[in-house]
Amino acid sequence: MKRFLLLAALLVLGGCRHDLSPQDIAVKGMVPALDLSMMDVTTGKAVTAADFRGKLVMLYFGYTNCPDVCPATLYNVDKILRGLGPLANDVTFLFVTVDPDRDTASVLAQYTALFGPNIEGLRGSADQLFALARRYRVVFSVTKPSGTTPYEVTHSAAIYVFDGAGQAQFLIAGMDTPNPDIAGITEDVRDVIQSRTTVSPIAWLENLISAG
Repeated sequence: MKRFLLLAALLVLGGCRHDLSPQDIAVKGMVPALDLSMMDVTTGKAVTAADFRGKLVMLYFGYTNCPDVCPATLYNVDKILRGLGPLANDVTFLFVTVDPDRDTASVLAQYTALFGPNIEGLRGSADQLFALARRYRVVFSVTKPSGTTPYEVTHSAAIYVFDGAGQAQFLIAGMDTPNPDIAGITEDVRDVIQSRTTVSPIAWLENLISAG
């Protein structure tokens, strides 16, 4: 009986394994759970991680004057959402501005609206922004113009993906590249969404053993 259970468990584990796209980096258990305190620029209301519970959350740091990386990333994210079909309703993309001085609430709201209803712009105080960036080891800098030095902003470009319980699952890298793995990343996102209603192999085995 024990040999049968072991064999069955191995078969289930093997059958349920999901290999991530080469562009996605597994971070489960290595990145803190979703935690934030910012302002939703569309509603003007303060939001926390609790407001997004039950949704797959994509967390991204950028700015509206970004000439290429941000618009390319959002364009490709829109492709992923379209590829999900009805499951896209279970996804929220949080665009956190690292340039709040120029990205006023109205500017950021207009910008995110260009990329669809799943994109929400978040804006915070300097303390809130630095706390969030520090939590997820995001690097950014804003250099104000001075003399011949132009206004310059740099930022990390990875997207953090959290499941409906707010637990980090993987990072998406290179969404601003010419040919990202849209199909593979879409399946990775789909897998996280659908895992909410799928019994895990461990739970399945425990139920089988307890049933006799």
